Amino acid sequence: MQRNTVRTTVRTAQAPAAVGAYSQAVVVPVGDKQMVFCSGQVALDPATGAMVEGGVEEQTRRVLDNLGAVLASAGAQFADVVRCTIYLKSMDDFKAVNAIYGERFVNDPPARATVEVAKLPLGALVEIDAIAIF
Repeated sequence: MQRNTVRTTVRTAQAPAAVGAYSQAVVVPVGDKQMVFCSGQVALDPATGAMVEGGVEEQTRRVLDNLGAVLASAGAQFADVVRCTIYLKSMDDFKAVNAIYGERFVNDPPARATVEVAKLPLGALVEIDAIAIF
């Protein structure tokens, strides 16, 4: 079988560097469009590499800033996102996270799943990944 798929990895200093064996995002052509698979982002400050201080609200804003930077580096924006997954340390934070998430996805929000998990990388309270097509 011959593979003709060209994939491009995304790396930007505007979002935290990967903390494991993964890329910030991978872009693949799909017909005349591009599809962006963004890895989950946690609330690391890209300048310091440290988790932002504060609670789930502050972390969610940083997560979305990081995700936006990865999308922009790939040539996409929040309006191009078709699917997200939100991982929460506690489902008790759903309302607060959902309100902040809604600020970035005002019109025609993407499909989404939200799940509670036992633990997130580096003690994060929230992690969000995304798939975009543009």
